[in-house]
Amino acid sequence: MTLRLPYVRPGQVVGLLGGSFDPPHQGHAHISREALKRFGLDQLWWLVSPGNPLKAHGPAPMERRITACRAMVTHPRIHVTDAEAQLGTRYTAQSLRALQVARPGVRFVWLMGADNLAQFDQWQDWRDIMERVPVAVLARPGQRISARMSKAARVYGAARLPAASSHSLGHRGPPAWCFVNVPMLAVSSTRLRAKGEWPQSERG
Repeated sequence: MTLRLPYVRPGQVVGLLGGSFDPPHQGHAHISREALKRFGLDQLWWLVSPGNPLKAHGPAPMERRITACRAMVTHPRIHVTDAEAQLGTRYTAQSLRALQVARPGVRFVWLMGADNLAQFDQWQDWRDIMERVPVAVLARPGQRISARMSKAARVYGAARLPAASSHSLGHRGPPAWCFVNVPMLAVSSTRLRAKGEWPQSERG
């Protein structure tokens, strides 16, 4: 199977930011730029998912979301990809396994907001994710305490790196995770949909 993925060399550190991006917004771009700096990433890929298994309603059509993402991303080391659609994977753990097979030697790092860490134990094969790749957690407003008290944070407490060591995360063997506080933009996809800036009538 030939995948259409950004060019990357073995040994490079690639951050993966998954989500429906329904719609993408400046908050996504902001945390991506922060992640590049804070975690010493060579590249960062947006994995635009066909759908979120934890959400009851499907997102807008894939092509529309991909187009909107590419219109928003201007950083030369941030790439938009439909890898999950190409791979036919539904869950993050499946996607990570497939990407590691497709790009051996690449050091993948899974990126998530602190709100996702708070409910990470609800994800399919969440322990496999933690055992497979380092995980970088970026704080979002109001989620710092709940994330740090989450089941995932407790179970893997011994694998947590101090924020001062965030640049080395991608070169650590899993399980390894790091929680960093970064300035966040008060914007969300849910809020944009509610305001009518991503019209529901055009959603699939």
